[in-house]
Formats: sequence, C-alpha cells, structure tokens
Amino acid sequence: MAIQAHLVELERKHKSLENELHEALLHLSTDDLEIAELKRRKLMVKDEIERLKHSIDNTLH
Repeated sequence: MAIQAHLVELERKHKSLENELHEALLHLSTDDLEIAELKRRKLMVKDEIERLKHSIDNTLH
C-alpha cells in the first residue's frame, strides 16, 4: 500500500498549499509571483494525485 500512503501524503500537501494560498490572498502585500508559484505547485500536486488515482484504478481493473 505504498501508493496509497503516497496518495494520502499528496492530499495532505495539496490541502496545505490550499491553506497557504488562501492566507497569501488575504494579505495585500503578497507578491503576485508568490501567489502564481503557490498556484503552480498546488496544480502540480493535484495532477500527481489524479495520475496516482488513475494508476490505482487501472491496476484494479
């Protein structure tokens, strides 16, 4: 179940980035580049989550 553990960790990381992005958006002093970077990282994690879920689904079928 190493894949499942990795998936859980990625979901935790995604939630953490979501919270960090939310906090950054609340502060007007946050640099636009920082916000863009947080969004990019969050999207990369989401894409990895989807790839793993797809991989798990294909393994089960």
